Amino acid sequence: MESPDSKTTISPPPPPPPQQEPEPKKLKMSTTTTSDDEDTTTTTTTTTSPKKQRYKRRKIAIFFAYCGVGYQGMQKNPGAKTIESDLEEALFLSGAVPEQDRNNPKRYDWARSARTDKGVSAVGQVVSGRFYIDPPGFVERLNSNLSPQIRIFGFKRVTASFNAKKFCDRRRYVYLLPVFALDSSSHPDRESVLASVGSGNELVKCLECSERGRKVVGIMGKRSFEFKPVSPESGISSNSEDARVESNVKNENRGSVENGDADKSNSESMEEPKVVDHKEVSEIVVETVSSDQNEGTDEKANGEEKGAKGSGFCYGEKERERFSGILKHYVGTHNFHNFTTRTKAEDPAAKRFIISFEANTVVTVEGIEFVKCEVVGQSFMLHQIRKMIGLAVAIMRNCAPESLIEKAFQKDVNINVPTAPEVGLFLEECLFSSYNQKWKDTHEEVSMKAYEEEAEEFKMKQIYSHIASTEHKEGAVALWLHSLNHRNYPDLRVDNNEDTSNGKSTEVANMAE
Repeated sequence: MESPDSKTTISPPPPPPPQQEPEPKKLKMSTTTTSDDEDTTTTTTTTTSPKKQRYKRRKIAIFFAYCGVGYQGMQKNPGAKTIESDLEEALFLSGAVPEQDRNNPKRYDWARSARTDKGVSAVGQVVSGRFYIDPPGFVERLNSNLSPQIRIFGFKRVTASFNAKKFCDRRRYVYLLPVFALDSSSHPDRESVLASVGSGNELVKCLECSERGRKVVGIMGKRSFEFKPVSPESGISSNSEDARVESNVKNENRGSVENGDADKSNSESMEEPKVVDHKEVSEIVVETVSSDQNEGTDEKANGEEKGAKGSGFCYGEKERERFSGILKHYVGTHNFHNFTTRTKAEDPAAKRFIISFEANTVVTVEGIEFVKCEVVGQSFMLHQIRKMIGLAVAIMRNCAPESLIEKAFQKDVNINVPTAPEVGLFLEECLFSSYNQKWKDTHEEVSMKAYEEEAEEFKMKQIYSHIASTEHKEGAVALWLHSLNHRNYPDLRVDNNEDTSNGKSTEVANMAE
């Protein structure tokens, strides 16, 4: 018989601990140096034995802007001064790229969203790669190693597979076109100017453009990139100077005029740019064209850029509707082989999709009115936007029929299309809609929203001011308009009954870029 003391008591098992819900995954933020979902090699320091910090590369998208003056484009090109070469060097000097990867962008997954041509600027350019972004102050280190013409806004953490070129859905470009370019009586072709000398015709005021062209090499001029304000009085030639100016015009190199639209990248000698100090920027007025805007026909400062005296031309509702109708022809999928160089009609790359092309806003910069032409497309070819603007301007100035645009899309038609000057073109934004939708729960949005104020300030001080000052000093668009005639571009007079197939149009072979 067992004693009561020998009995053992069995206690019930303890209750299970309450289950905790897992914490939601944190977004990979550009403002942090490490993330919870990645292993880090950063070691802490103690009071007894301090240890050196080591960092890991991070895949990021960098947002920046630049003024393209003095640069041979965005893409790196051996022996040429490009935006990409300066940016790669700044990344190395900032510690983002190690010594063994210097000048070898493939080793850090380098990709760019857009390639801009020579002299073209950008406000919302994006590049991607794997860089050392720690310690804090990565953006400041980059800007300290770059020219004032290039400004880094910030960066965003992205997925390991992100590629700035492949993941970019759309690109938005803007071309600032002087309003006077759409006035057929403003800055007519050179032959009309020469014929009007001594006749008392108002066209003689454009001899000032001829005089400026005589002092430089080529129709566009040799750029010095130094802005000197032009007073309204100094930009107009008086009739008393007609004899002197007529002599100067006759001694000009006429060949440079006839080949005014030739590609300047091979012939124009570039000087070292003098960075303009834009601390004091002229007031910039932005307005949207409305039906009652026809009343606003007051002349601005530097009124010689407004076209023939007394023409009364302004970009009102009627002009906006006509110009927008012309630009609408480009919208959709078309074969743009006539709007680029070295791309044949049979090449699949000649087909491009244009989402929208609008010109609803007028901006006034340093006394010159500009039409803001905004085009959005999936991608663009070399000179494509400048040629689209060039042909649209020719149609507005009654130098070509509107039907020529649709004819230029035909695969069996070869047309020499005029190319507008590069100075007014800039990349405004690269869009990543599909990527942002797919990764919105785990990664930050890849967009310019966080940098809008900085980008707007840079655009006004660097890009807008450069475009206006170049037109004041050199008359880049005005000189180009003088070459916009049927002698230089015989294909502009073509109609639906003329044969321009197989490139048999006269003079086209000699004038192609």
